[in-house]
Amino acid sequence: MRYLLVASSLLLGSLTSAPSAQAQVSVGVGIAMPSIQIGINVPAYPELVAVPGYPVYYAPRASSNYFFYDGAYWVLQGDDWYVSSWYDGPWYVVQPEHVPLYVLRVPVRYYRQPPPYFRGWRADAPPRWGQHWGRDWEGRRRGWDRWDRHGAPRPAPLPVYQRGYAGDRYPRAPEMQREIRSEHYRYRPREEVTRTRFEPYEGPGRGPPRAEPYPQGPDHRRWSGPPPRDDRRGDDRRGNDGRGNDRRGNDPGPHDNGQRHGDEGRGRGHDR
Repeated sequence: MRYLLVASSLLLGSLTSAPSAQAQVSVGVGIAMPSIQIGINVPAYPELVAVPGYPVYYAPRASSNYFFYDGAYWVLQGDDWYVSSWYDGPWYVVQPEHVPLYVLRVPVRYYRQPPPYFRGWRADAPPRWGQHWGRDWEGRRRGWDRWDRHGAPRPAPLPVYQRGYAGDRYPRAPEMQREIRSEHYRYRPREEVTRTRFEPYEGPGRGPPRAEPYPQGPDHRRWSGPPPRDDRRGDDRRGNDGRGNDRRGNDPGPHDNGQRHGDEGRGRGHDR
């Protein structure tokens, strides 16, 4: 009889506590998912340190594989690469054959959360992308791990203006992000994938179309190549801004403090 009473009380306790546990799970997931997007949350502008010998920065305190190159942020999450012009997204997925080579060349030791397939790879060498992604990828990107280290481009200036946008001030709408970026960041990307996604429009009907924000769920669309250029761009195709000024250079504008921070980053960047 005593055992029957104990069993009855345990059963009753489980029935009364089950709704509470289920509510906690659903509320937690419902709140976290919209702000995480691809599984990372960067609540403030991150510390970025230059990778020695590369035009790339990495985030040593991040809990993800987080880099900055060519005026954009790059994240490796699992087997997918993502890019954004702002430090906390929204993010866009990029196919392996379009990830910039200088990002792929960063040594393994600068990945703060290396995926399992990195295991056993040399820390001072780039990941073995050809081994992981296969012969087709390696055939399309032949020689990706060989380059003239003295001919590497200078790092893009850091978008330090984004430090002033955190918490409720962070612009989630892509249109607002583009507007703020065009006011404070004069760097012109060198990579095709970066230019076609984040260069500002130069007027109605001009410039490449934008990427769609990375959707939730397994049926997301990948970016498979640069869209066709608009042949009606006129003089802008020669790098002029319509006023006779050459806009092809990547020199930072008067609002950019990236050089100072780039020098500071290079002083702190060291093998760990």
